Amino acid sequence: MANLYSSSTSLSSHCLRGTVRSAIHVPRLPTSHLSLTTLSNRGLVEELKLRSDCKTTNTSHIEKQSKSPINTNTSTTNDTNAADPMVMAKLYAIMEAVADRVEMHENIGEQRNNWNSLLLSSINAMTLTAATMTGIAAASIVAAPLVTGLKLSSTLMYLAATGMLLIMNKIQPSQLVEEQRNAARLFKQLHCQIKTTMSLHTPTIDDVKEVMDKVLALDKAYPLPLIGVMLEKFPEKIEPAVWWPQTMRRKGKLGFGGMDGNGWNEKLEEEMREIVGVMKRKDEADYLRLGEKAVKLNKVLAISGPLLTGLAAVGSASVASSTHGSWAVVLGVVAGALASVVNTLEHGGQVGMVFEMYRGNAGFFRLMEESIESNLNEREVERRENGELFEMKVALQLGRSLSGLKDLVASSRKEESISKGNNSIDSYIQKIKEIKDKLHFVLEKIEDEDLLICTLNGLPQNYDAFATSIRNRSDPITLEEPHLAESRRKLKGTS
Repeated sequence: MANLYSSSTSLSSHCLRGTVRSAIHVPRLPTSHLSLTTLSNRGLVEELKLRSDCKTTNTSHIEKQSKSPINTNTSTTNDTNAADPMVMAKLYAIMEAVADRVEMHENIGEQRNNWNSLLLSSINAMTLTAATMTGIAAASIVAAPLVTGLKLSSTLMYLAATGMLLIMNKIQPSQLVEEQRNAARLFKQLHCQIKTTMSLHTPTIDDVKEVMDKVLALDKAYPLPLIGVMLEKFPEKIEPAVWWPQTMRRKGKLGFGGMDGNGWNEKLEEEMREIVGVMKRKDEADYLRLGEKAVKLNKVLAISGPLLTGLAAVGSASVASSTHGSWAVVLGVVAGALASVVNTLEHGGQVGMVFEMYRGNAGFFRLMEESIESNLNEREVERRENGELFEMKVALQLGRSLSGLKDLVASSRKEESISKGNNSIDSYIQKIKEIKDKLHFVLEKIEDEDLLICTLNGLPQNYDAFATSIRNRSDPITLEEPHLAESRRKLKGTS
């Protein structure tokens, strides 16, 4: 028992001494020169974390980064190229402001959606109630004093509905809701872009200025107040929505090392130029045309609604009058019913929202066009965004795969080639006709067959199929347009 106690005591003492010894021989911590001015600009915890991350980067980790298949142009993070604390603090402040704007636009969008629903229900209820009261008053099934009360009440309700419709049609709540949705979505995108900038490379003061410009451009494109700065709901000229700075700051883009030409080549540049042409000719133009139709429809509905309720108020006031016939009843009841239908089509169908959606989609394609042209106009390829990455972004934004993007370019080139071919044929034949007229003016007559032979012989080699189709016709052929148009259609079908 004594031996066991002694052994236990010895073991305990040995462990205690080992513990004390390990506590005394603490490994020396690496010295870090912390600046008091730096700590005053940033939080103590964040600064210590940054210094710790920089100091604990070992050699094996650097070797892993050097063997990575994606190697950025920027070198490994160290004390010499660490982010400026003030720049980081400004970016974090902007991120907080952007997050606040996201929540604010979402809340206001929900509030204005409630406006649209409540105003639509209230105005329709008032209109239909007034129409019902007008019909009861005209039926002469109640006493005369009650008829007067019904006429007065229905007239007042029609007038109130007219005033509310004028206000509602002016502000277009459904369009306001779509504006707030777009603003919230775009501010979320900007928030993610700031995070990406801080993650992929060392932010600079130029990044801060660029982000500030984007925030101010978004505030201008989608204002929150209604009075003074509200967007025009019925513009004379339809333009795409613009929510980005008009003067884009030129700065070095994030590139990747080990790639010739930063991922760009002549073929990719031609594809990007062709995509810009397709978006201008088709996508942007189509959405602007649809937006113009939506504005015209919305304008007609916005005028018709208050006009019908105003006419219904006149008819309601004239009901049961000896000097007015049945037209007052028809006007008071039918105009009120039609007004509720028009109001439902305009605000229940959210025509204003549809217009804003078309305008926003056109702006999306305009932004893509400017982004592609901005990269193509930069002569130093190293200052462009990486070509392969940029191509993938364009494909994703257009909802296509990379192979689908190339198919789009190929089909566009084919259509353009056919169009140019037909135009060149028309121009060539028109010149032949002008020469024929001039020769006829100097009394030199040329047979149609001879003229046609000269015309076909003068065509270039790539029009051999067209010339053969003309020569193989059995009936007499002249340079008249119907025959040539038919031949061109056949040529297009075989190409």
